[in-house]
Parts: sequence; structure tokens; C-alpha cells
Amino acid sequence: MSQLNLHLKVWRQNGSQPGHFQDIDAPDIPDHASFLEMMDIINERLISKGEDPVAFDHDCREGICGACSMQINGVPHGPAKATTTCQLHMRKFRTGDTIWVEPFRARAFPVLKDLMIDRGSFDRIQQAGGFISVRTGAPQDANALPIGKVVADAAMDAAECIGCGACVAACKNASAMLFVSAKAGQLNSLPQGQPEKDRRTLGMVRQMDKEGFGNCTNQYECEAACPKEISVRWITKLNRDYAIAAVKDTFGNSPKEAGGGD
Repeated sequence: MSQLNLHLKVWRQNGSQPGHFQDIDAPDIPDHASFLEMMDIINERLISKGEDPVAFDHDCREGICGACSMQINGVPHGPAKATTTCQLHMRKFRTGDTIWVEPFRARAFPVLKDLMIDRGSFDRIQQAGGFISVRTGAPQDANALPIGKVVADAAMDAAECIGCGACVAACKNASAMLFVSAKAGQLNSLPQGQPEKDRRTLGMVRQMDKEGFGNCTNQYECEAACPKEISVRWITKLNRDYAIAAVKDTFGNSPKEAGGGD
């Protein structure tokens, strides 16, 4: 184990007030520590000096929940590919490095405090269609609804999305197309999602636009930054599904009618 002497430039902001970068020296950081553990060490030192700790979001610290979203040296989740911030370790850095730490930047992700952002816009997109309507009761047998392996594998690939927002932070337009396409595509691929497919697609895309996310211009930065490596092919599928649903809606075969209503 070796120790790193680092210099941090950390974004500090209180709600909608103007923010600034704070210079923080970080000596004697273990190289086996995760990035969040390094932030814990920094906060303990700030508190011991009577200063305010840096606010940041976290939950599982296992690369599953997506809460640990930080922009590290201009890259969502930092320099390691297919890695969340909580799984990024300090051995990726060298002693003497200056590390810039910011929140994800997007109009639809307002800063709450310091490195914490409000991703409620993602929740509202999910609520607009990221579900299936089923009757409650006893669970079905596993073989009651056969699903081909190719379809099941594709749906699981889309289901890997953890909703962290890295795709939005990486996109120059702050587009949420990769997130929306993964969440819609997961359900649209499965038999259980077919009855509400058109209604789901229109609802989620329209809510995305309402939240203020930008348009996709096919730069593929979203795929490169995604810690779960969600493919941009899901965006292609979403565009196709949306075009079909919009035509049906325009010519009177509304998604609600097509899906059988509530």
C-alpha cells in the first residue's frame, strides 16, 4: 500500500446560489481507497477543523444504485471505463495530481448542494411509462410465458441501466435518450410490455422533452461514459418505436386504444 498526496478542486454550491471551486489539500490518501472513501477522509478532516463537509450522494457503494454520480476531471464517474464513482479506486491517480470534482451538469439536474443533484426528472420519466400494468395475485409459473433467449438477453442488457445520469452529463446537449431508450426498450422487448408499448413510448419521450433534456445528435459520448456500457442501438430502437407510435396517434389509432386502455 502506498500513500498519495493530492490536491482537490471541489465544487461548492448551496442550492441555486452561485457556486465556486474550493481548493482542498489531500495528503496521505491510501491508494487502495475508493474515490468515495477518499471523500469520506476529506470530510472527516474538514469537520475536525470546524468546516462544512462536502455534500455528495451515495447509497449502495457497489456500483448498482447510480447515486454516486460525480464529474471527475471532466469525465462522468472518472477515468476508469465501465466504472461508477464508488468503484473507482485511488490507484487510478498519481501522487501530486490535481483532481477536479464537480456535480453532473444539466438543466434537468439542478444542484441541491455541492456535488448532489436532483435526478427527480428521471423518476418522472419512469412514472410516465416505465412499468407494465398487471393484475395482482399469485405469481405466475416461470414457464407460463415463454421468452426466447435472444429477447431475454437483449432485455437484460437494457435493464442494466442504473439511471445514474452519466449519459446526460457526457452529452453536449444534455440528452437523456440513452436512459429513456434503455428503460423503454427493456419493456418494449418483452411480451409483457407489448400491450402498452405505444403508450409507454410516447409518454416517456414526451416527459423527457418536458423535463428540458436536449436532443440526441449521435455523438456516442453517452455510450462511452455509461458505467454499464448501454449500447446506443437502444436509441435507434426508441426512434423507430416512437415514429410508429406517433403515426398511430396522429391517425386516430391512439396508444391507449392500441394498448387496451387502463
